[in-house]
Amino acid sequence: MSAICEKMRLTGRCVLVTGASSGLGRHAAHLFAEAGARVALVARRRAELDALAREIAADGGEALAVAVDVTDAAAVSAAVDRIERDLAPIDVLLNNAGIVERGPALTFAAEAWNKVIDVDLTGAWHAAQAVAQRMAARSDSLPAGGGSIVNVTSYGAIRTAPLVPAYVAAKAALSHLTRALANELAPNRIRVNAIAPGLFPTEMTEGFLGSERASGFIERIPMRRPARLEELDGALLLLASDAGSYITGAEIVVDGGLTAS
Repeated sequence: MSAICEKMRLTGRCVLVTGASSGLGRHAAHLFAEAGARVALVARRRAELDALAREIAADGGEALAVAVDVTDAAAVSAAVDRIERDLAPIDVLLNNAGIVERGPALTFAAEAWNKVIDVDLTGAWHAAQAVAQRMAARSDSLPAGGGSIVNVTSYGAIRTAPLVPAYVAAKAALSHLTRALANELAPNRIRVNAIAPGLFPTEMTEGFLGSERASGFIERIPMRRPARLEELDGALLLLASDAGSYITGAEIVVDGGLTAS
């Protein structure tokens, strides 16, 4: 294997993926396992996590499923402790857990607003803080490129979208939090970056992709199509691995040119 390819390997690393039970998180868990990492799978749905762990094991990988609600700070901290005890010290966090609630701004319910902010922003903060605390405590033993936290934001963090006010607000805040953490945690050898996906096929988008509105939206994407899950792989591996050792505070947009249109 060439030195270039080797830099993007994750052999000997431990990666924690939140929101691992479906969509981008599920795909990323498989990707990281294929790249040689031990993978900690975190989400609320235990059955889906267990099934994913079995799939990874069947392919020769190692995974640990931990059911937890990321909105519960104490539960997140306990889950991180368990992962570091039963699997390995965490080298990479993919902060992917997210939900969306749809509705017009004039009638958007406070309950829906709080639910989205709690998962998409506060839940990401809980995971980032818990993992960063443990990374900082052992900064001298982190991989050559340091520890890595990768937050999944959205094209909606850059351009607004109708009928999802809490979602775009949470993702924009997570984008800015990424830069704040990158600045503060760099002395601890922890890199913090974000990936802003466009229209990918996930549980969150399946209803939209099957609707009449989707065709008009896709027409606004310069590449004129939704993404394929594997088209996120390059950005994921770059930011998680030593290939991105001098990248921090960045947000990589993977949206077929949507935010540039």
